[in-house]
Amino acid sequence: MGCAAVDDLSAFDAWAGALLAQLSPAGRRAAMRDIARELRRSQQARIAAQKNPDGVGYKPRKIKPGGTKLRSKRGRIKRTAMFMKLRMARWMTIEASERQLAVGFSGRVARVARVHQFGEKGPVAPGGPEYPYPVRMLLGSTDREREMIREKLLGHLME
Repeated sequence: MGCAAVDDLSAFDAWAGALLAQLSPAGRRAAMRDIARELRRSQQARIAAQKNPDGVGYKPRKIKPGGTKLRSKRGRIKRTAMFMKLRMARWMTIEASERQLAVGFSGRVARVARVHQFGEKGPVAPGGPEYPYPVRMLLGSTDREREMIREKLLGHLME
């Protein structure tokens, strides 16, 4: 993340904080909960589309040179969309209070999400060999999401 992006996020945070200060504590909690739900929906849709926050697609699963799959039929690599279960509301949780909100992963899937989010080395299967996974940004902020936050905040102020 570049310095300009951090400055932009700081300015956005200051702007949103000033607007939230105008609401009652119950109004702030309701606004934060509403924004958190919309952010989760947006993140889920982006993960379903297999895209990073910058709009670039996820790096596909690895295939052996020559086009053959990495594993035999018994342990084959699935060719379905990645992270289908990970994006379920059961695992993709929201926390909202009058001061902050968070969208993240809970339980054991948080480790899987972290490995992909930061491109860390992790086991292919429990107890299996380690593999350096490519970076696949599961959570992140887009311009459209920031605009949605602005609209939601203004909507709560108008109520």
